[in-house]
Amino acid sequence: MLTIATSTASAFGPVPPANPYLGPVGTATMHGDSEASDTTPLPGVGTGGVHADFHEQAAACPTILQGADGLPQALCTKITDRAPKVLLLDPSNGNTLASLDLTKGSLLGGVYAYLDNHDQMVTVDGSGNLLRIGHQRGSDGKWSLSIASKTDVTQAVTGHCGGGDCDAVSSVSPDYQGRVWFATDGAAAGFVNTDGTAHSIVLAPGENVANSIATGPQGMAVATDHALYLLNVDGGGNPQIVWRQAYDRGPARKPGQLSWGTGATPTFFGPGDGTEYLAITDNAATKENLLVYSTATGAPICSVPAIDGTENSPIGSGNSVFVASTYGYPYPALPPNAGTSQPASAPVSGGMTRIDVTGSGCTVVWTNTVPSSAVPRLSVADGKIYTFTRHSLLGSGSSALGSGSSALGSGSAGLGSGSAGVTDNYSFAVIDANTGKVDSEQFVGATTVNDTLEMVGTIAPGRIQYQGTTTGLYRITPK
Repeated sequence: MLTIATSTASAFGPVPPANPYLGPVGTATMHGDSEASDTTPLPGVGTGGVHADFHEQAAACPTILQGADGLPQALCTKITDRAPKVLLLDPSNGNTLASLDLTKGSLLGGVYAYLDNHDQMVTVDGSGNLLRIGHQRGSDGKWSLSIASKTDVTQAVTGHCGGGDCDAVSSVSPDYQGRVWFATDGAAAGFVNTDGTAHSIVLAPGENVANSIATGPQGMAVATDHALYLLNVDGGGNPQIVWRQAYDRGPARKPGQLSWGTGATPTFFGPGDGTEYLAITDNAATKENLLVYSTATGAPICSVPAIDGTENSPIGSGNSVFVASTYGYPYPALPPNAGTSQPASAPVSGGMTRIDVTGSGCTVVWTNTVPSSAVPRLSVADGKIYTFTRHSLLGSGSSALGSGSSALGSGSAGLGSGSAGVTDNYSFAVIDANTGKVDSEQFVGATTVNDTLEMVGTIAPGRIQYQGTTTGLYRITPK
């Protein structure tokens, strides 16, 4: 069922300002930009027929980026030992040109990275080094990947907990002055200066970070499993908390989440310069709320019931926020401190919603029942939301294999108690951001290797989309 509220739809965009220390807007970070808006200025694949070329990597590939040189790069986590590896891809077909193994760290250590303004991948490996990874072509025509520079950040990370392997960096993002901000699993946060020195603070004892960070002109935003923070630099050159807003973390982790708390990376958005607001979802029972705050002051703008539960970052564009449910999604592995979920399992409920910030607060514009199995991406160029969907042959969504099918039904996906998904179908879906209606839905695969596992798709120039799965990646192009 689709419900539409009577409200004026605002235009999508603008995208946030271009960070001078990042690669191209839309393709340099997992969430499109340093502000984690999950938007792109590029047009997507479109609603016509597609080629879906799958590339087996024996690794899950949640981060696929593309630099100004046009070469896609992926940060993947190998199935065998869960250690990260970096791939350089052929832009013409998605084949692997080169690969580089990195030191294993925490589970999220093989997930978050970005491309800098020199097309180098920036990440922190398991040894606690901030790496810049470059690529080059030899005289024989073969490509290779190598570590261009490394900076040890272990003291800034483990110094808060007595040293050893007590904590690890989970995500990194540059600010507008060239500092590389980071957050750790154990809720330390700080930055590496351009001179290589690292500074950090603990946000709050007993809190944890399970998602990425975002950086805007106003500072670095990070959500722990208790609160949303905005940080910046004090007069002495150290990180400081500008404001903190606690949220309802609920009684426990929900099925379809990886931690007990928000599943969202903070999203900067707004109708002016694209950064006036910050948004996350809470973990309230039974319905999670979209929370919107003033970036400048931390003052609450609104709290609106949105979805059953989510592990996805919201899309933010103009006055609009789009939230997709992941409630009940059966992950094959959880972080060690995830805790038990309540209930222990549940069918995938599905559903997306659009909520607009208005003069009187926030208004639900539409809801649908799309069972999204990826973090959706909004193209402000064509007004479409691009994602993948998951349906079960045994559930009510079984007939939703055709293009533009209305058989999304209740969106239950029939996954029951978190089955292995051997009867599940995965489709490339395009949704109209103005109405929430599914424009097209095209079948791409029906085995666990096709599981997109709520990972992010990246829209590259030329209407190409890359999408990671549990064992590799798709390269989606128009027919």
